[in-house]
Amino acid sequence: MPWFLYLIECADGSVYTGIAVDVEARFEKHLNGTGARYTRSRKPVQVLASFELANRSSASRAEYWVKRLPAPEKRALAAGARTLESVMPAVVAEEAEAEVIVETEEQESPSA
Repeated sequence: MPWFLYLIECADGSVYTGIAVDVEARFEKHLNGTGARYTRSRKPVQVLASFELANRSSASRAEYWVKRLPAPEKRALAAGARTLESVMPAVVAEEAEAEVIVETEEQESPSA
């Protein structure tokens, strides 16, 4: 099942990073005050971007690296000026890419 890394712009100008299976539903939770503590005190404005990853493990690894970026770099990522792979160490990016390939091959192989 795919997971998504998402970036939310907050009212104070910060950019929140999170992961979810359903980004729209998760954004609604942030809006309603039942999401992360961070977005309860810094009101979410909009989803800037979301990136599909193969599984929760890949999404968590990507989240780890993206959370360490300053807001301007997160905005560049959301705008497409940077790629998700460019903000992650090469080994992690290769693992994430391999997981996407393996999952795709598993879905394409006929069931016995």
